[in-house]
Amino acid sequence: MRKAELVMAVVMGLFSAYLMWKSAELPIGWIPEEGPGGGAFPFWLSAGMLVCCVWILVRWFRRSSTVSVSTDPYMDHQTLRMFLLVAGSLTVMIGLMHIVGVYVSIPLFMVFYMRYMGGHQWLTTGVIAVATPIVAFFFFEIALKITLPKGFTEPLFYPLYDIFL
Repeated sequence: MRKAELVMAVVMGLFSAYLMWKSAELPIGWIPEEGPGGGAFPFWLSAGMLVCCVWILVRWFRRSSTVSVSTDPYMDHQTLRMFLLVAGSLTVMIGLMHIVGVYVSIPLFMVFYMRYMGGHQWLTTGVIAVATPIVAFFFFEIALKITLPKGFTEPLFYPLYDIFL
C-alpha cells in the first residue's frame, strides 16, 4: 500500500501538471459576456488535483496516514473484482455516451452503481439517477453553454434549448 500511494501521488501529480500546462493554452479565466474560458475548468480542476497530490506526498513522507505505514498488499482478490466491475461499468457508460448521450448513460450507470453495487434503496437510487442529469444539463448546457454529447436523443433537447437559450 505504501509504495502504491507514493507511485499514484507522483503519477497523478505529474498528470495534473501536464493538464494545467495544456489547458493554459486556452483562456483559463472568465471571459466577459461568454463565461469561463475553454481551459478554465481543466486548469483549475488540475490545480486542485495537484494540491491534493502534494498533500498526499507530505503525509506519505511524514507517515501520518494509515496507508503510508501499511504493509498490506495493494489489491486483494475482492478489491480487484470490485475494481474490474467499476472500471467495466464506467467503460460501458462512456461508450454509451456517443450512442444514447450523456443524459441517458449517466442515469443508467448511477442505477447500476448505486443499486446493484452499493445496495441502496430504489427511492434513493431513483432520485439521484434522475436529479444528476437534470443538474448536469442546467449546469453545462444552460449556465456554461457547454454542450455535451446527446447521441440519438438530441432532438429531445430542442424544446429545452428554445425555452432556456
